[in-house]
Amino acid sequence: MAARTSAVQTAPVTIVVGEEEFLIDRTIRDLIAASEAGDVHDLDAAALSPGELDLLTSPSLFGGGSVVVLRAAQNAVKEVAAELTRYAASPAPDATLILTHAGVAKGKDLLAGVKATGAQVIECPKVTRFAERLDFVRHEFRRAGQRADDAAARALLDAVGSDLRELAAACEQLAADGAGQVDEALVATYYRGRAEATGFTVADLAVEGQLARALEQLRWALDTGVSPVLICSALAQGVRLLGRVGSAPRNQNAAALAAEVGAPPWKIDRVRQQVRGWPPGGVARALHAVAEADAQVKGETSSADYALERAVRRIVAARSGAADN
Repeated sequence: MAARTSAVQTAPVTIVVGEEEFLIDRTIRDLIAASEAGDVHDLDAAALSPGELDLLTSPSLFGGGSVVVLRAAQNAVKEVAAELTRYAASPAPDATLILTHAGVAKGKDLLAGVKATGAQVIECPKVTRFAERLDFVRHEFRRAGQRADDAAARALLDAVGSDLRELAAACEQLAADGAGQVDEALVATYYRGRAEATGFTVADLAVEGQLARALEQLRWALDTGVSPVLICSALAQGVRLLGRVGSAPRNQNAAALAAEVGAPPWKIDRVRQQVRGWPPGGVARALHAVAEADAQVKGETSSADYALERAVRRIVAARSGAADN
């Protein structure tokens, strides 16, 4: 059977499959806590010698059972792998065995054998795509008993980035302080110090054609002291990235394209979604609008705020194919 990483339940044998270290570590912690075991043995499977498994799973002298965590089971020697498979078919009554396996070809017979015994399987695959990270953020808020709308989840990704540990910590903090539901305004309040992230939020909303929200975020950023130069730089980067991703082959690998354009892979996934609504020539018009705003913000006009607002309106207009404002 398979399970998700939330609300884990103890089982005599559990195998955690995947390569997402944060999720694996948290799953193991949750399983150990749920077992309420007296003894915990945590070691690498490659260090286990034949015959040691029986000793580790023997009843504790002090009662309360034991938990044996064997990490990277794919690296177990052949004899130990056979012992693990046999054990999974008939586990000790007072022990909990937790295996981790990268899900790779190495040790595939062990993985298949343990699964065939009916052991609990928890999948922790790598989270690489933007949509997957968005799902992760939503899941983290649900895990914390809180609701968050998509705008808040996207804003948090823009502010924090792709590290799952940082994202989980941010979700926990926001969930603790959110009153009923986490929204984009609450995320902005916590991350107002990240000026670049605020500018990128404005840029993303503009290239997605969300004029009202883009202007709202622009005014909020300016009111809280974010430099107009930083916001204009974010607009320029957003539009340039739109052009570079849009002109790349559709089947090009996200990681390879990310390395080519100097952006994280999760950002490439988002930009590919954004570029779908743009007409031919639209990006060139948007670049022209940003270039004019940049010159005005850096000294050719007395109102940087107006120059940025006009640039946002022109970017949205370029996306829709309408005439410039």
